[in-house]
Amino acid sequence: MDLSHNERKLTQSVNNLEKSLLRLEEALQEDHQNSLIVDGTIQRFEFTIELFWKSLKRLLQNEGIEANTPKETLKGAYQARWLHDETAWLQMLKDRNETSHTYNERLALEILGNIKDYYPEMKRTFVFLKEKGLF
Repeated sequence: MDLSHNERKLTQSVNNLEKSLLRLEEALQEDHQNSLIVDGTIQRFEFTIELFWKSLKRLLQNEGIEANTPKETLKGAYQARWLHDETAWLQMLKDRNETSHTYNERLALEILGNIKDYYPEMKRTFVFLKEKGLF
């Protein structure tokens, strides 16, 4: 049976997301006294959030649910009971938006602290979706 275009894209997104989560975990284990490490960790976070919401968007499409923005996608995924902490995910999105549009060292360090808190939720969600057979 030939996979649909959306299913192929979802498979590719999920594979990339899994690698991205591993790379983010690696970055979180580094010494964050170095500003290059801080910047790299934030970049990996931004990339991981992008892959997450796009993968969730494709999952929603498979369910016949249209979501056009990252925020709509996260809200839809929460309503589908794929995300357990909607507030955390919306805050992740807000932090990603702030880091990708401006650079402020104080903000970067604050968001780095948030990323350390977000990572377990991201990992838990990925594992949950995989165990449910959605990923």
